[in-house]
Amino acid sequence: MRGWMLVAALLCSHGLRAQDAATEKNSAHARALLQAMVKALGGGLWMDMPNYEWWGTTAQFYQGKPNGITTRFWFFHQAPDLDRWEFTKHRDDVQIFNAHEGWEILYRGMKPLPKDQLEDYLRRRSHSIETVMHTWYSDPNTIFTYDGQQLAERHLADQVTMISATNDSVTLQLDAETHLPLRRIFRWRDPVYKDKDEDVEEYDNYRVVDGIETPYSITRYHNGDMMNERFLLGAEYDRALPADEFDPQATARRIVK
Repeated sequence: MRGWMLVAALLCSHGLRAQDAATEKNSAHARALLQAMVKALGGGLWMDMPNYEWWGTTAQFYQGKPNGITTRFWFFHQAPDLDRWEFTKHRDDVQIFNAHEGWEILYRGMKPLPKDQLEDYLRRRSHSIETVMHTWYSDPNTIFTYDGQQLAERHLADQVTMISATNDSVTLQLDAETHLPLRRIFRWRDPVYKDKDEDVEEYDNYRVVDGIETPYSITRYHNGDMMNERFLLGAEYDRALPADEFDPQATARRIVK
């Protein structure tokens, strides 16, 4: 009996070692794909860019249907957590975000953004490709998994998931040939209804700008319904921004009548 128990224990130990080896191989493959993604996006230029500006047009959707309004936008980002959005051709509808706060500035005055709108924006930014590659990727407690190949935007894509130390996760689908990101997916639990919500961004029509691959088409979905489309008309990286670019008070002094 003891002999059989010893054999069973040895077989179990061998099986666990084989499983650990397979998990490590899977994790290494996921990491290699993410490194290939960074290289495809522009390598160190993309990882280390201090700021950038995108401009173009944006359209909102409700339950997957367009509301018929297309708006010009300008977007400014300064690493790690300063964002500025300008809307309308007069650029007189401005939203500014820092790490934890958000404001809207119109000609009528300045006010904090509603709590649900602010939380939605900060949640999406904290799950952006830029954020997870700058924070999650280097965290030794992050788990990496390669989930196989999927179809994304009619392209064959390698799917990689990162799971943070707090059990949060982001899934990226990368073009199997170019390694450029085609889709970013994350889920969270609704604090009211307790069910899982899903946010998806899809990226298409890449163009090289200042050495960085830039998606000129970005589409966002919430629980499967299209919410927003952005079409870039141009982009610029590592540009000199005014010192008060992300100061809501300074912006209000220029806009409020």
